[in-house]
Amino acid sequence: MSLIAVGTMAFDAIETPFGKTEKIIGGSATYVAYAASNFVKPVQQISIVGYDYPKEEMEDLKKRGVQLEGVEVVPDKKSFFWSGRYHEDMNSRDTLITDLNVLADFNPKVPDSYQGAEFLMLGNLSPDVQLSVINQMKKRPKLIVMDTMNFWMEIALDGLKEVLKHVDMLMVNDAEARQLTGEYSIVKAAKKILTMGPQYLIIKKGEHGALLFDQDSVFFAPALPLEEVFDPTGAGDTFAGGFIGHLAKTGDISFENMKRAIIVGSAMASFCVEKFGPTRLKEVTKEDINERMQEFKDLVSFEIELG
Repeated sequence: MSLIAVGTMAFDAIETPFGKTEKIIGGSATYVAYAASNFVKPVQQISIVGYDYPKEEMEDLKKRGVQLEGVEVVPDKKSFFWSGRYHEDMNSRDTLITDLNVLADFNPKVPDSYQGAEFLMLGNLSPDVQLSVINQMKKRPKLIVMDTMNFWMEIALDGLKEVLKHVDMLMVNDAEARQLTGEYSIVKAAKKILTMGPQYLIIKKGEHGALLFDQDSVFFAPALPLEEVFDPTGAGDTFAGGFIGHLAKTGDISFENMKRAIIVGSAMASFCVEKFGPTRLKEVTKEDINERMQEFKDLVSFEIELG
């Protein structure tokens, strides 16, 4: 089962209460690829980078079974750059710098070799770009998942609502779900989003876990309580990569299997926050993942006799 990941490959400069880093690899598609490639190969990347993007990073991705035919390299422009500072609670942050650079001209092309992919992950990009990729697919994938953010709700709401009609699942955080629907109750917001097109919805609540909805059911997965969180950047994209990676590996898109996929995504995200950028994801082994999955199992399983 192949997976297409569409998103940014970029540089980040991050400051948290635990330290700072000047310029490291980031971008939504990068995190999705590092997480998903533990479960499915190939991961077929669609992105854009500048002349300054390190060749060794490209080689590292290739070694992990990530195909880069859909990554455009612009020879005379710099890669997308984002800089941010996290607050003490690590849940909120201030954006300091956003240099779009090559991203301003991003017009994704789906290579012929990617056609027929059964899973499509649309990272947080302009709704026009997301829709363009969907329209280029000659055969509709088995599952199309999209991420978005408050920025697009503010400047491109009509476009965003159009994309929602063409996807199977939306991933947003709780604040974005409220903004998109005008509903404070997460359950009411979920019901409203499910009338906009998607069959499934994941609402991420950061350190408080994630909720999975369809028309009839809801499932809650906790986040693993961690002693130290160094850098939450990319945790949501890593979650998405683990989630869709598991679904692509098993080929099963039932609600029951999505419940398992959420735990896989949460496990991968728990690795991501342990070091700056994707550093920790590069080190993770199959044994580490299995151990972390067992921790999740222990965290949520209990027996009780009903009187």
